[in-house]
Amino acid sequence: MNRILFLIFAKNFTMAYFEDLKLTKSVQKAIAEIGFIEPTPIQEQAIPAIKSGKDVLGIAQTGTGKTAAYILPILTYLVKAEGEDPRVVVLVPTRELSIQVGEDIEELAQFTNIRSVAVYGGIGWTKHAEMIVPGIDILVATPGRLLDLYQHNVLSLKKVKILVIDEADRMLDMGFLPQLKSIFEILPMRKQNLLFSATFNEKVETIAAEFLDFPVRVEVAPSATPVEMVKQMVYHVPNFQTKLNLVSYLLSDVEDFKKVLIFCKTKVSAEEVFKAIKSRSDGEKRILHSNKGQSSRINSISAFKNDEVRILISTDVSARGIDASKVTHVINFDVPTNYDDYIHRIGRTARAGNHGVAITMLDPSEEWHFLNIEKIIRMPVPVYEVPVEVEFGDYGTYEQKDQLREIDRQKRIDDPTFKGAFHEKKRKLHKDTRSYNDRFVKKQSTQAKKKRRLKP
Repeated sequence: MNRILFLIFAKNFTMAYFEDLKLTKSVQKAIAEIGFIEPTPIQEQAIPAIKSGKDVLGIAQTGTGKTAAYILPILTYLVKAEGEDPRVVVLVPTRELSIQVGEDIEELAQFTNIRSVAVYGGIGWTKHAEMIVPGIDILVATPGRLLDLYQHNVLSLKKVKILVIDEADRMLDMGFLPQLKSIFEILPMRKQNLLFSATFNEKVETIAAEFLDFPVRVEVAPSATPVEMVKQMVYHVPNFQTKLNLVSYLLSDVEDFKKVLIFCKTKVSAEEVFKAIKSRSDGEKRILHSNKGQSSRINSISAFKNDEVRILISTDVSARGIDASKVTHVINFDVPTNYDDYIHRIGRTARAGNHGVAITMLDPSEEWHFLNIEKIIRMPVPVYEVPVEVEFGDYGTYEQKDQLREIDRQKRIDDPTFKGAFHEKKRKLHKDTRSYNDRFVKKQSTQAKKKRRLKP
């Protein structure tokens, strides 16, 4: 089937207030209670498109109000509670984002009787079943947990009228495509499909072509464009220990670094950073990664959102589940090898019209990755000198060799004929080993001949 994408440009819109979007009075009352006055560009464009009943493909940067862009028209469509089975399903990639979207719905539906539940993995499905049985209108779910509930006959999806796939790029990166296909098979054919993503890569394009029918495409900025209010900075540092020293130095400025989110590539790296800054910097600190218990992770995010925690250290598992206001700084302690994650990381600051700073630390093996990130975001990021007060630390065991091997790998990707920095050494070692083996065999042969001559 041929599919057509209709592109709507922000410049064609002149709306200035939420009243112009013709939302229900109860929804407008919630907006006023929260303090929102003007819709963001994605809200200004997506809300009329969703209200039209057409499928919608929304491309919007993190922190631009994307969640409200689909929740507001959905609440207007539902009007009030009805029946027991969900009429709207919102699929999200992580438990953190499920909780966040669930909270957003509760806040925006506070003057209605519309019922919503957020479900996710990590806890027993029976607890979520108890929440669903009394009846719901909106279900926010990770794909695996939705299938759990459906397969145990707890959940009926026959009345679903709207399906939302949020953070589609992340969903595909995490390998959820088979689950998404399974979910589409058990959902009604006639429904409105809404797909939102911060980036529009080949994977997202494929899923959009497969699951959306003649969608209206709403794009407020070119795909993979960082939020304009984020000031991006780069520091070149030689090794892990120097990164730790630089982080500690930056965090000593309590007045400027008021609310900081530090992203690390691995759990081990996150733990090392946490240990290093625990005693060197002021304010409450928390760490967040997949080894932490579910309640611990939820409590850490909640405390950070409520300004009870100054510094939160996290792996990318939470990059899209943290919706905290007034994050002053995002620090990329490591460069993500999934380049789209860079957009989502720095999108945790400069939200809702606020300014923010994103700082990235690069060791020599990460410079190649960051050049690729700059190509994706279509802009160079300014490089800053490491402050003279920061002590340059020593390399860890095998750290420098690991960096050189990674640089060799990168060069071979760019040039398949590249032999590698260690090529000559390896060839010389091979030659020396062969010579030694030849001498050893010759020596054994000579000794054998002598033994034969000595026999009586």
